[in-house]
Parts: sequence; C-alpha cells; structure tokens
Amino acid sequence: MIQIYTQVSQAGQWLARYRGYLPLYACVLGFTETGLVPGISTAGATPMDRRYTAIADGEFLLNGPQAYPQYPLPPLQVGASPVLISRAVVEGQGLPVYLFNAGLPTPPAVSSIDLEGTPAACLSQGAALELAVVQHLLDQGLRWGTRLAAQAHRYLILGECVVGGTATALAVLTGLGFPAAGKVNSSHPSCNHAQKWQLVQRGLQQAGYSLPYGSPGVEPLRLIAAVGDPMQIVVAGMAIAASRTCGVLLAGGTQMLAVFALMQALVREYALPWQPAEIIVGTTRWVAEDPTGDTVGLAEAVGGVPLVATQLSFAMSCYAQLRAYEQGFVKEGVGAGGCAIAAHLYQGWNQTRLLQAIEAIAARHQAAQREKSPKLLIER
Repeated sequence: MIQIYTQVSQAGQWLARYRGYLPLYACVLGFTETGLVPGISTAGATPMDRRYTAIADGEFLLNGPQAYPQYPLPPLQVGASPVLISRAVVEGQGLPVYLFNAGLPTPPAVSSIDLEGTPAACLSQGAALELAVVQHLLDQGLRWGTRLAAQAHRYLILGECVVGGTATALAVLTGLGFPAAGKVNSSHPSCNHAQKWQLVQRGLQQAGYSLPYGSPGVEPLRLIAAVGDPMQIVVAGMAIAASRTCGVLLAGGTQMLAVFALMQALVREYALPWQPAEIIVGTTRWVAEDPTGDTVGLAEAVGGVPLVATQLSFAMSCYAQLRAYEQGFVKEGVGAGGCAIAAHLYQGWNQTRLLQAIEAIAARHQAAQREKSPKLLIER
C-alpha cells in the first residue's frame, strides 16, 4: 500500500519507525488569487466556487457529510473532492485534527486556529503578500510546530488546501533555483504547464528576479512575499520546528516538495535547527506517477527528502467521481495521500478496507445531498 520513490533507505527507516502509531493531523488552509485565474485549477468549476474550496474542504474534514453545511463542497468539472479520502481516515481511525487558517477570504465555519495571515494576490503581480505578513506567518509556524509536536504521539501529518497552489509551488521552486518547469502537477488530467509557467515568468520578472532559474542568494521570505501563498511559509515553519522532536509527514505532492525546498532555504538563511531525516513527503500514486508531470524528478532535484505514495486505487470503485481519479482528474489535496499512508501505518488498512471506508463517506455524502435536493446525486 506504500511505494517509495526516492531516498529508499531513509524512507524505509522512517516508515518502520512510525508504524503502529496514531498521528496528529494539522491541515493548513490558505488562499491565493492565482486560483481564480480561468482554467488554472479544476478544484471548483468556476472562479467563484474556487474562492470557497478550502473553506468547504475544511468544514467537511471536521464534520463529515452534512445535509446543510454552511459551505458545501464546490461542484467539480469531473471527480470528487479528495477530502472524502482524508475524512474517511480521520473518522475511521480517530485521527486528532487541527485546522489552521493561514489566510482565507472568509473564516471557516468550523473550529479553526486563525494565524492572522492574509490571502495572497495572484503570483503574476510579483507582490503576493506583505513581507511583514510572511515573517509573522513564519513565526506562527515555528511556534505551532513546537506545540503540535509536543501533542503528537510520535509523528505529525501536515496537509494543506490551497487552490492554485501548484502554480505558487512552481514559482517558489523556480525562484529558489530549481528547474521545475514542466514537472509540477495539477488537478487537470493533463497538466496546464504553459499557463502556469506564463504566470510564474510574469510574477518573478515583476518582482525583479532573473529567469529561468531564480536569482543567486535569494531571500526566502522575500520570495514568498513576491510569488508565494500563506500556506507555504506556515507549513515550512511547522515542519522545521516539529522535526526537532517528532516525525513529520508532509502530505501533498509538488506543493510539499516546494515547501521542503523552502525549508532548506530558511534553514540556510536563518540558521534554524532541524532534523531533516525526520521528514518525508507523502502523496498519492496519481501524483507520483502522473505522466504529465515529473514528481519523482522534482523530488530528486530538490534532494534530501523521501517521496512516498499510497497505492490506493479507485479502478474498482462503484462511484464514477472516484473512478475519475484513474483518468488523472483531481489526484490529491487536503492531505489525502498522507492520510491514506497513515491508515496503513497505524491500523494496517489494505486496499479493500480503505476503499470501503472512502465509499462509505461517499454514500453518506450522497444521502445528505439527496436529503437537501433529490437532483444532487453522486453518480454510480
């Protein structure tokens, strides 16, 4: 159920070290107006839908299916939100969850920790966030990483939900000097690399960075202020601090590889203590094996962090929206891959058990939709 793609020895040791332990899950929500660019993401059928995707996913993660949620899961062009996967594991295995608002246009409707960040402007402007906000969010991340590590049994899952976040990931990786163009993933079945790269080039040029691969000695906080999003700096701070005393699973694909690259830059720039051997990136095989990206190559380029992925398959699912993952839609989000990995490590859930749990959530979601309106059904 878990495949190792890079840093095989280090990953194997990490997985063995934390097998059988219940993790704590912290999900960091953020927003960038990059996610409103037409066609940039399928995590919401329209730009207005995408404005509330993270808020709706956070509500579903904590409450599960409800007939009348304050923020319903947004309609997708194809597929179902990956929060169904995360919720199935959280509910089925009793994972404690902390929800963080790193910078949203509207506060979540459920209990969350407000880090007093701000939403980011579109990265193409080259002025996404105020530098003071980025510094504040780093401080918050470091502080909360220490607190979460003290409450975790042995390891911590750090997940995210930021629509448009693979574009800001590409921008940060490029600004840090990594040749990431053409390697990141997306919720599209065929990644919209050209669109992302156009936005990144414009944003980095507006901010005064040289292309194609960033500027020598780039200051990581200024780079995030220029082209990043609020989640990135929070999770980087959390993971750096938490790694000092517990394991860290960065739950996501190329967005978390960008976070790890940012962590490397922060550690160098500010001499922050950390334990990189305690950190892995965990995602889904739909991301790790995406033929329209190069997640493995990107992980190798960033270096120093194992990439692992759940081998969960939806090929035999009775729900069309879940089978869509096998055609390349959606792929990952809200820590779905990391939660699936944790489900195997903690209680040994295999493919059959995990799929059953996810489909049970889908069935309850369908029933809740039917209660609200008979016309809103998940197709079988």
